[in-house]
Amino acid sequence: MKKIYILLFITSISFAQNVNRKYISHSWKNNILEVKTSDGSYLIKPYSDKIVETSFIPNGDASNSESAKQSFNPNSHAVVKTAEKGWASFTKTDNSLTLLTKGITVVINKSPFKITYSNLGKVLLSEKMGYTKVNDSTETLSFNLDNSEALYGGGARALGMNRRGNRLQLYNRAHYGYETKAELMNFCIPLVMSSKLYTVHFDNAAIGYLDLDSQKNNTLTYETISGRKTYQIIVGDSWTDLVSNYTDLSGKQPLLPRWALGNFSSRFGYHNQDEVENTIRKFEDNKIPVDAIILDLYWFGKGIKNTMGNLDWDKDNFPNPDKMISNLNAKGVKTILITEPFILTTSSKWKETVDKKVLVTDKTGKPATWDFYFGNTSVVDIFKPEGASWFWNVYKRLINQGVGGMWGDLGEPEVFPSKVITAGGKADEVHNIYGHNWAKLIADGYKKDFPTQRPFILMRAGYSGSQRYGMVPWSGDVSRSWGGLQSQMEIALQMGMQGLGYMHSDLGGFAGDYFDNELYLRWLQYGVFNPIFRPHAQEDVASEVARKDITTMAKAKKSVELRYQLMPYNYTLSFDNNQKGTPLMRPLFFEEPNNPALTTVAGTYFWGNNFLVTPITKSGVTSTEIYFPKSNNWFDFYTNEKHLAGTTKTIKVNEDYIPTFVRGGSFIPMIETIQNTSNYSLDNFNLHYYFDESVAHSNGMLYNDDGVTPNAFEKEQYEAVHFSSDTSAKSLIIKIATVSGRNYTSKNKNVSVFIHNISNKAKRIFVNGQEQVYKRFSEPLQVNVNAAIGPLSEIKIEY
Repeated sequence: MKKIYILLFITSISFAQNVNRKYISHSWKNNILEVKTSDGSYLIKPYSDKIVETSFIPNGDASNSESAKQSFNPNSHAVVKTAEKGWASFTKTDNSLTLLTKGITVVINKSPFKITYSNLGKVLLSEKMGYTKVNDSTETLSFNLDNSEALYGGGARALGMNRRGNRLQLYNRAHYGYETKAELMNFCIPLVMSSKLYTVHFDNAAIGYLDLDSQKNNTLTYETISGRKTYQIIVGDSWTDLVSNYTDLSGKQPLLPRWALGNFSSRFGYHNQDEVENTIRKFEDNKIPVDAIILDLYWFGKGIKNTMGNLDWDKDNFPNPDKMISNLNAKGVKTILITEPFILTTSSKWKETVDKKVLVTDKTGKPATWDFYFGNTSVVDIFKPEGASWFWNVYKRLINQGVGGMWGDLGEPEVFPSKVITAGGKADEVHNIYGHNWAKLIADGYKKDFPTQRPFILMRAGYSGSQRYGMVPWSGDVSRSWGGLQSQMEIALQMGMQGLGYMHSDLGGFAGDYFDNELYLRWLQYGVFNPIFRPHAQEDVASEVARKDITTMAKAKKSVELRYQLMPYNYTLSFDNNQKGTPLMRPLFFEEPNNPALTTVAGTYFWGNNFLVTPITKSGVTSTEIYFPKSNNWFDFYTNEKHLAGTTKTIKVNEDYIPTFVRGGSFIPMIETIQNTSNYSLDNFNLHYYFDESVAHSNGMLYNDDGVTPNAFEKEQYEAVHFSSDTSAKSLIIKIATVSGRNYTSKNKNVSVFIHNISNKAKRIFVNGQEQVYKRFSEPLQVNVNAAIGPLSEIKIEY
C-alpha cells in the first residue's frame, strides 16, 4: 500500500498545480471528509465502494459558518442514491490524507495541494486547478487527463463516438434538420465517461460548457455560470458495471408498458378524427401490426400557429374524442397526444393560467412573455407547486378520457429568455432541467392518481437522471436524408451509456420533403434493433407503413413483423435495463474495452447481448466490412452462415434486411407476428438456440409479466423462463425452467425449440428422457417441448 501512495504522490506533482490553494485542516466525521483550504473547503463523501462525491465551497459561500457542511447546498436534481456509511476508511500522514474504498482511492496532498483519484493503483484523474472563479459570470472545475484516454458523454450530439477535443455547450437546444454533425442538441448532460472506465458527473443544473481537452493540453474543464461546485467520480469493473453504478446514483429506468415496444403510427399530423380512424383502418386492412397512434398539434387547433396552449380538443375536427379513444383502445391501439409547456396569449388557457399565477414571470412579478415561431407566449412554471399541479390536472383529465401516453415537445424549452424567473431560479439556472422536471410531474402524477398504470412519457429534452421518470427521449428533428440516418447510431449509443436507454429517432427522418424509399426502408430496418419503433415525419412524405405504395409497404411490413416477433427478447432487454441500467444498444468497446480500434465505432453495435447489428446508412450499398468481436463466433440471423470470432469480413448486403448476427451459444425467444401487444402471449413461443461447439455452457432468460403493472417484478407479479445449454464432445443438453413470483400464476408453455447448426451432427434426440422419432433432421432442428410449471424440461441431442 505504501508503494501505491508514493506512486500517487509522484503522479500528482507531475502536473500543473493550483499554487494558491493551501491546506489548513481536516476532519473525518459522519462519512464526510472535510478539508479546509485557504480559499474554501472540500467535502468528500463516499456513496458506495465505486462512487465518491466531491464538493468545493468557496470561502465567500461559507464565511458565516464554522463548517462548510452548514452552508453547502445539498439539493441535487440528478442524484437519488443515499450515501452509505461503512464503505470507506480514512488514513493520514504528515503530507497526505487518504480516503479509501474497495474501488476508489482519494489522495489529498497537503503541499502542494492536490486531489487525485485512482482505482486499484491506477491513477484515473486529478484536479488540475480544481475550482476557479474566472470572472463574475464564469466558474470552472478543471482536471488532468492522460493523453491516451477516449472520452464520451455530454448528452446527445453528433460528433463522433470519441468526443475528446470538443468544447460542448450545456444548453438544451433543438437543431432542426441536422445530418452528420450536431454540436448542440436537446439533451446536454454534464457527464464525461472515459475509456479508463470512470465517469465524472458534474452535479449542477445551470448552463455552461464541458471542455473535453479542446486545447490539446490534457485538460478536462467544466464551466458554469453559478450553482454547486459538486462532482461525482464513478468507477466500474466493466462498461456495464460502470453504467450500472451511474444509474444507481441517478436512478434506474422504470419498465415501459409492453405496448411501447410495438409499432407507432405517427406524423405531423392528423388533422381530424376521420384521419385518425382511417389510418388505423389501413393498418388493420393490410394486417400491419400497430400499437399506438400519436396526435400532433391539430388535436387542439386547426392551425400550427396561435393555438398552442389550448390543451383541449378542437371539437370541430374531433367531435367525439371519447368515442374515438374508446374504439381505438378496444382495438388494442393507444392514443398519445402532443403537449407543450408554452401557453400562447392567444390560447384558450391564457386567462386561466394568468389568473391562477402558474406562469413564469419577469422581474416585476408579471407573466413573462416573448415571441417565437408559434406566437406570443409564456411558459408554465413547473417549478412552482401551483404550476405543476395545474399542468398535471390537464394530463389527469386526458388520461381519464382513455389517453394512453403523453408526448412532451419543445421542452428544452425551445425559447426561454434569460430574463425569465421561475420558482426554481432564473431561466439560465433551470433551463437544462425544465424537461427533466416536466417528466417528473407527469411520473409523480401517475404514481398518485393512476398507480396501476405504467406511464409512457415521450420527451425531447432532459437531464442527468431523467430516465428514472420513465422518460423516452428521441433525437429531435433529424433531416430526412442519408446523412440524418448516419448520425443516429452514435446518438443512441451515447445516450444509452449515459442512462437514457430508450433514445431513438423519427424512423425515416423528419425534416424536409426528400423522398427515397430505399432510405425509408433502411431506417426501418435499423429501427427493428432500436429501443422504440416509431416512424414519424412532416406531412410532405407519409411516415406510416400503412400509407406507403404497395411495394414499399410490403417490404416495410417485414420489418414491423420482425419487430413483433422479437418482442419476448426485446421485453427482456427492457427488464435488464430496468434492473441494471444496461443499455439496450451497446457499443462494441463494451466487450473489448482494451481494443483502441473500437473506441470510435458506432456503425456496428450490440442489440442486447446476443445480436450484432450493422445498419446500412448509404444508398446502393451491396457489401460492407464487419468486425466480429473476439468473445464468440457469430451466425448470420438470416442465412446461418458462421463467422469466426475476432475476424473482419466483407459481407454481402441484402436489400430486404440489414446485416444481423447472433452470438454463438445464444438463446433468442420469439413469437409469431401479432396485430398488437393486446394479443401477446407466451402460451406458445419459439426458442432459437445457436449451437456452437466451442461454447461449453451458456444461459438465457425470458422475462414476462402483464405488461402494464408498475414494479411488477418487485411486487412478485412476474415469471422468468430460464434456459441453459451444456455442450460436450458427445452431446448437447438444453434445459428450460420457469420461475414465478409469489403473486403471478404461470401457465404451461408449448415451446418450439429451433436448434441451429446441429442437424448434420445429430443422431438421437431425447425430450425429458424419452427418445423422439424423426424421419429426417431439418435445419434448424425443431424440437417441441411442453414446459410445465415446476419440473425442469430437458432436450438431449446425441451426436
